[in-house]
Amino acid sequence: MNDDFVFVDELVPGIRWDAKYATWDNFTGKPVDGYLVNRVVGTRTLCAALEAAREKAASLGFGLLLWDGYRPQRAVDSFLRWSKQPEDGQTKLRHYPNIDRAEMFEKGYVAAKSGHSRGSTVDLTLYHLATGELAPMGGDHDLMDPLSHHGAKGITPVEASNRQHLSYIMEACGFNRYDCEWWHYTLKDEPYPDTYFDFPITKVLIHA
Repeated sequence: MNDDFVFVDELVPGIRWDAKYATWDNFTGKPVDGYLVNRVVGTRTLCAALEAAREKAASLGFGLLLWDGYRPQRAVDSFLRWSKQPEDGQTKLRHYPNIDRAEMFEKGYVAAKSGHSRGSTVDLTLYHLATGELAPMGGDHDLMDPLSHHGAKGITPVEASNRQHLSYIMEACGFNRYDCEWWHYTLKDEPYPDTYFDFPITKVLIHA
């Protein structure tokens, strides 16, 4: 048993979340294996770093919105199975307009062994505390395209500035960014760097 995994919102008051893989709003077009409730889970170490990031973001007028944290290995396995199914066009235009499904893995947008499964990686964005509106970032979550890379051409100065704000906040609080996805950050000193967990995200966490 491992009680080091918790619901992030219970340890980081005021954080917002929308666990995309628990919903129909993700690149597979349906809820993903292992996500049984719309909650974000992570290690206690992750939560401590996110609390520091939340405070730093607030000093700049931003809040944090989480899209994903801990990801069961069974979810990653389901991504691999999905990538081998015939293209139906359901989510292609929004999430991978310029590549085929199989290329998601080849180009580094999806991994067969994901840092998310170790419990200390998050997908997140900024919102304006004054209005609650999401800060424009130049492309949505899981847009698998060069437009999502740090330093991408083709985004506005405001969008580039917001990406830089997020990067500054997260890196100052102990995270490394992922160059291909502006929303993806991993703790530098994650507590389980070599362990890939597979317990599902349920109303009550049962760790195995």
